[in-house]
Amino acid sequence: MVDLNDLKRRVVHPVQRYLVNPLGRYAPTTMIETVGRKSGQPRRTAVGGRLVDNQFWLVSEHGAHSDYVKNIKADPTVRVRLGGQWRTGTARLLPDDDPVARLRELPGMNSAVVRAMGSDLLTIRVDLD
Repeated sequence: MVDLNDLKRRVVHPVQRYLVNPLGRYAPTTMIETVGRKSGQPRRTAVGGRLVDNQFWLVSEHGAHSDYVKNIKADPTVRVRLGGQWRTGTARLLPDDDPVARLRELPGMNSAVVRAMGSDLLTIRVDLD
């Protein structure tokens, strides 16, 4: 039997890694920058989310399977590019938060894509400095 979540990850991950993220580095999109847990090098990932006060909220499509989430687990210090400006902060993984409810509070188009393509939703909050 085919695991739909595993299939989604195997299809979506290469598209994001080789198309969306490289384009996002040069477009005015929101990005999260983590430190590679193996390489120690900066790793940038296009994300969607919303700034609320001094916190940036987002939902990871593939939760603990996402490389940037693995990097956050190793080092929660991140940078977020918002409106073309980089801000530093500390990322917090919130497994007890309801990611589907959280998506209703985040930008609609990105939330629809995350719901459709996601396999293991996980809420993340970045407390900005």
